[in-house]
Amino acid sequence: MTDTTETTDRGAWPQGEGGAAGATGGWGSAEESEDEFAAKQDFADVALDADGMPTDDAIRTALKAVLDPEIGINIVDLGLVYGVDKARTEEGGKVTVTMTLTSMGCPLTELIHQQCSLVLVRLPGVDDVDVDFTFSPPWSTDMISDEARDELRAMGFSV
Repeated sequence: MTDTTETTDRGAWPQGEGGAAGATGGWGSAEESEDEFAAKQDFADVALDADGMPTDDAIRTALKAVLDPEIGINIVDLGLVYGVDKARTEEGGKVTVTMTLTSMGCPLTELIHQQCSLVLVRLPGVDDVDVDFTFSPPWSTDMISDEARDELRAMGFSV
């Protein structure tokens, strides 16, 4: 299997065998994904709070690099991210993302978790990332941003 990455205005989208995400998600090994992502993203100019950690807006902006692998729209504009919390600990900065998925049985939960972690540890002041999945409240299409809604309509979705 050969993995390639297509770059769009929404970020890097994995391409693999059998379609957009392929049988294994098209991401290859963690080291390959990490190196490839590092080459494409530069977070040096991120807005920081007084504690040296990124602002909540900066964290949400960085999370826009994480695409839902089945839909191809970022998780923030899909309304999947419910909250971000950050804390300074003895080990460094920790960010906790509380989010949901479009369905409870999503087979790509671990991939989304990994992508969130890879993106956020690249931010200055972030040393550890937790991603907590919740289904309360359940996700609905009402949570989608207007921009993502327009994009989905252009793809033929009725939202």
